[in-house]
Amino acid sequence: MATKQEQEGARDEIEEVAPRILRMQLPISMPGLGHVNAYAILDDKGAAIVDTGVPGPINWRALQRRLKDAGMGLKDVHTVVVTHSHHDHFGAAGRLVKESGADLVTHTSFDASWRRRRGGPSSWGGRRRGGPPLRRRIQYRMMRVVSHAWSPPVPTKPLDDEGELIIGDRRFVGLHTPGHTKDHLCLLDPENKVLLSGDHVLPTITPHISGMWSGGAEDPLTDFFASLDKVAKLDVGLVLPAHGHPFNDLAQRCREIHDHHLERLDKLITAAEAKGDATVEELSKEIFHPRHWGFMADSETFAHLEHLRLSGRAERIEGDDGLARYRVIA
Repeated sequence: MATKQEQEGARDEIEEVAPRILRMQLPISMPGLGHVNAYAILDDKGAAIVDTGVPGPINWRALQRRLKDAGMGLKDVHTVVVTHSHHDHFGAAGRLVKESGADLVTHTSFDASWRRRRGGPSSWGGRRRGGPPLRRRIQYRMMRVVSHAWSPPVPTKPLDDEGELIIGDRRFVGLHTPGHTKDHLCLLDPENKVLLSGDHVLPTITPHISGMWSGGAEDPLTDFFASLDKVAKLDVGLVLPAHGHPFNDLAQRCREIHDHHLERLDKLITAAEAKGDATVEELSKEIFHPRHWGFMADSETFAHLEHLRLSGRAERIEGDDGLARYRVIA
């Protein structure tokens, strides 16, 4: 199977991908991802850095090397922009802000602290008697530890939807694009027709739509569809994603991602009709390849099932065993 762009390992080379915008790839090792694109937007005072990679010394050293190779040091960074509250985007932001004295820009709804507040009934709509199985308990415990260790930074310049961010003599417009997360922010340079898309629109994979880590969104898939429609209408010639390579046809890529999720909904409906009442995990295994089985697949399946329920195409039944089951409504 061909490697997706987003899975490629980080390269050392610094690329000028748009006028006075440098692409610096930072290493990560996550399912389906091999790098994060940190973008340096240059001006006469130094640079604004968009996304900073994961926490920890490996990424921090890589970020410092990339800045040095671009002819900059930490004190040249006057602004840090975080596109959303996932650790591979905000991980080094707090330290970079502290050591450079930079401002931190996010959307006004930025808040990763909800990761540490989640508890009570499972996100699959019920609670298994005696608690979830050992594998899932271990996953939850690891995520809680990780969330405490990777605390998010505190923004100094929150940006509203369509709010302006001035970097040197360039005007960027912040676009709130919820779906992948509730606080996702894209940056548009309307004069040069450049969109920094974060994880909202990626070139060869679709961003995860989470039913567990949606930040409190009731129907993140509906939010995501609306956000895709929003950016698809933009007059953009170049998209700079947080993973993978820059690309051009934004509207076409938005249609492809939208169609992918419609196909997944169709598969889910077919699987639910065949199985009758079924749990999230049972349905997840019907629509995902075995190599993808696990928490992330279950979470995305849950988000799609809740989308069907909220649109009146499915119902949720609380089982005697404490597990929620879903049934398609004819």
